[in-house]
Amino acid sequence: MNAAPVLTRRDFLVRSAAALATSRLAFGAASAAEPIIDIHQHTNYGGRRNAIFEQIAPARSDAELVAHQRAMGVTKTILLPAGRPVLRPSTHAGASNGLNGTVSGNDAVLALARQYPGEFVFGANEVSDLEDAPQVVEKYLKLGACIIGEQKFGVECDSAAMQKLYELAAAYQVPILMHWQMGSYNHGFDRFHLMLKKYPKVNFIGHAQTWWANIDREYKDDAKNLYPKGKVTAGGLTDRYLRDYPNMYADLSAGSGEGAFKRDPEHARAFFARHQDKLLYGSDCNDKTGALDACSGARQIAQIRQFSPSKAVERKLLFENSKKLFRF
Repeated sequence: MNAAPVLTRRDFLVRSAAALATSRLAFGAASAAEPIIDIHQHTNYGGRRNAIFEQIAPARSDAELVAHQRAMGVTKTILLPAGRPVLRPSTHAGASNGLNGTVSGNDAVLALARQYPGEFVFGANEVSDLEDAPQVVEKYLKLGACIIGEQKFGVECDSAAMQKLYELAAAYQVPILMHWQMGSYNHGFDRFHLMLKKYPKVNFIGHAQTWWANIDREYKDDAKNLYPKGKVTAGGLTDRYLRDYPNMYADLSAGSGEGAFKRDPEHARAFFARHQDKLLYGSDCNDKTGALDACSGARQIAQIRQFSPSKAVERKLLFENSKKLFRF
């Protein structure tokens, strides 16, 4: 068997530049058509990370991310950083560093957003219960971060540490995005209404498995059943949070968001109709292509178009709601 050719740093950079040039042409066409805002992406994420060539992985990974977003037709992307790597219970002794993956931190998203100021903006994040978390987050808010998150740590949702971040979100008038996952991240979903009442000026964005499982009134919180299937009975806790609290929004991203609507198309159409002003498109996918067959973000765009009861609702979910919430 012949050995695979070794690509040099120059080879990678040349290929990345060529890919970006090609995607720029397609991106221009997409921009002129119907703009899309993606509220949930990451740098150095999963399949866009190359561990073999660590010295040039950031440049290559960033190029792949730019090409990926353009392939999906996304015209503005919010980059969500991880907190810094630490060993403590809230990061599950380090297992949840990098947002339980390879996601890079505040400086990386800031750098890419500055490199592509028309296409990318950035968030601010830190491990919630670190003593200096508010100071770290505030540093990047002062630099222009438009959101706090993705908050994905093993803490109580109403802890003193989290409430300091809610206070920052109120002070800087930015949303905070929370990854709800029973048994792992942001404990106390059933108590969260108390925070929604206490911080009415903070716009909270719900995301992930427990958030989307709870669209179903019959669902019982279960860490072993985070991706339920089958027909949905309307009126679950997520449904009620969106209905009852003006400051509660939903991030449609990832397999949890895709699965929540694929499982029951009839319910999906009704859910999109009644919460049409609260739903925000996000991708949170780590593939390299942005192609429909491999990319949950691309499939979610297709689902939004399939299940939206009207073109006006589709445009709200893909663009207008995020434009209004983030004041783009």
